[in-house]
Amino acid sequence: VQLQASGGGLVQAGGSLRLSCAASGLTFSSFHMGWFRQAPGKERAFVAGITWSGRSTDYADSVKGRFTISRDNNKNTVYLQMNILTPEDTAVYSCAADRDRGQRIGLSGGQYEYWGQGTQVTVSS
Repeated sequence: VQLQASGGGLVQAGGSLRLSCAASGLTFSSFHMGWFRQAPGKERAFVAGITWSGRSTDYADSVKGRFTISRDNNKNTVYLQMNILTPEDTAVYSCAADRDRGQRIGLSGGQYEYWGQGTQVTVSS
């Protein structure tokens, strides 16, 4: 299984980025997907999640109204559209896959079975 995250970079505060995570080696439509981030000196934190069908999403309070998670099961890809970025959003962003067993979107990283390598997002003030 591979989860390949891309789309990170350096952006000014107020700007936007779109992250992508391409999955291979798994039945993508059988997995809920999540985005997590880890800033220097901080623990990994949940950012957003989406069910296997795309019908349900969940967000951390800190990104609600600014970030949007979506997926394309035909392309085996999950996206994270990030708008109105602030320096506090600076982190390594990773995608993760959680096999659907009827559970809700996982807010804890321990619930996820597979992880991508992460992509750096840096927001300058």
